[in-house]
Amino acid sequence: MTTSTQFSRNVSMYGFDDIDSYIESVKESITYQFTGGNMVVAGLMSDAQELMAFGDTERARQTLNVAKTILFNIMDGELVGTQPSRI
Repeated sequence: MTTSTQFSRNVSMYGFDDIDSYIESVKESITYQFTGGNMVVAGLMSDAQELMAFGDTERARQTLNVAKTILFNIMDGELVGTQPSRI
C-alpha cells in the first residue's frame, strides 16, 4: 500500500493521517502513564457518546476506530492496559 493510500485510509478511518503518531502521543499522556490504556479507551468511548448525542456520527465512528486500535495494541502487548499502582 502506498503512503498516500495509507494516509487516505487513515483519514477515512480515524479522522487524521498518522495513527502511529497518535499512539505515541497516548504513551506520553498523563492518563496513560498513571492509569494505562484502558482508561484512554474509556475516555475515547465517552467522547464518541458525546459526538453521537450531537449528531456527529461520522466523527463518533472515527473516534471508536481510534479506541479499537488502542485496544488492539493493548491486546497485542504493545501498550499496557492497567498501570501498576503508584501508592
